[in-house]
Amino acid sequence: QVQLVESGGGLVQAGGSLRLSCAASGLTFNTYAMAWFRQAPGKEREFVARISWSGGSTNYAASVKGRFTISRDNAKNTVYLQMNSLKPEDTALYYCYAGAMGVVHWGQGTQVTISS
Repeated sequence: QVQLVESGGGLVQAGGSLRLSCAASGLTFNTYAMAWFRQAPGKEREFVARISWSGGSTNYAASVKGRFTISRDNAKNTVYLQMNSLKPEDTALYYCYAGAMGVVHWGQGTQVTISS
């Protein structure tokens, strides 16, 4: 049974930082590309960042580039999202995503709330 468990969300002031973690189990982690998506109230889920299976390639949404950093530790089956210079518009439920060969898994999400 595949599980993706996010943690690290919370309430911070604008300009602050948070580090999200996603611990994966039940899959061969180092064969999956991993990503973070987010969904704000009343909006569609949107892409935030992606990292290749090896960690050698990353991609970011324009809205977070330069502020967020995605990384992974294949020895710990964990992917991270370091979020700096947070803005109120970053407020959303953040989801972990794992994808490989057409197989996709999602976590349950962790809430990030940024106060102005």
